Amino acid sequence: MKRDLVSIADLSKDEINKLIYKATDLREELKFESRLNHLAGKDLALIFEKPSLRTRVTFEVAMHQLGGSAIYLTQLDIGLGKRESIADVSHNLSRWVSGICARTFVHKTIVDLAKYSGVPVINALSDLEHPCQALADFLTIYDKFGKIEGVNLAWIGDGNNVCNSLILGAGILGLNMKVATPKGYGPKPEIVTQAMGFAKKTKAKIVLMDEPIGAVKDSDFIYTDTWTSMGQEAEAEKRRTIFSNFQVNTKLLANAPKHYSVMHCLPAHRGEEITDEVLDGPHSVILDQAENRLHIQRAILLRLLVK
Repeated sequence: MKRDLVSIADLSKDEINKLIYKATDLREELKFESRLNHLAGKDLALIFEKPSLRTRVTFEVAMHQLGGSAIYLTQLDIGLGKRESIADVSHNLSRWVSGICARTFVHKTIVDLAKYSGVPVINALSDLEHPCQALADFLTIYDKFGKIEGVNLAWIGDGNNVCNSLILGAGILGLNMKVATPKGYGPKPEIVTQAMGFAKKTKAKIVLMDEPIGAVKDSDFIYTDTWTSMGQEAEAEKRRTIFSNFQVNTKLLANAPKHYSVMHCLPAHRGEEITDEVLDGPHSVILDQAENRLHIQRAILLRLLVK
């Protein structure tokens, strides 16, 4: 039976841990080999309605390194849902490729692609979730601490798609997470409810608040993201005012433990949600996160495309 990665909640704690272990194994293996043959003969369709640097490059490189190939398709190429229905696109691609990786504006597009597809579908970002980014972040935490359960993560800023996936993953894995957002800009209530349900089993502590200082105290990792996501450009000026007290800067980080690490999924709006001295500073693991997108996506592709 085919498996999809539409939400990080599609994975169990054991499955996420296995992806992390496989990612670390492949990272070591590819230090000595330029290319493996695990996905020889496999093709991945990349459907991207939004521009991308990290997601596109890492999926294409991952397929190449594992012996497969990737086909990049923009909205201009296929007109998803306009020139041709999502169902028809999904049915057709299923006859030609081994998997579909989609980056869309609306989460329902991912859901519908998976519904009609005969091959695995990977959510490469939607307005609701970004599971591949969250998995790379958990790999980054694992690299730093050798564990995930019981580690403390603070999220500062907008309760966006990355935040949603991190909260769900935190509940599944037993990671403690404090989420500090301006009032009215928190994560989706249904996501929080679902995460809290997972947290009851793993004893994870998930706390929502509306001020950042309390969030960074006792946090091992401090995570921020752009205040204005793609598709919200009309709100940018308003958001700069509302989020002005949520910038991750040296003043805020003076309240964090000395061993803290700073995370950002990129692209960053330097001087808004994060300052240059923090993003480029000695506590930053931001480039490690970006690199880990490649490593975790190799593991995801192996998990979904190899029967």
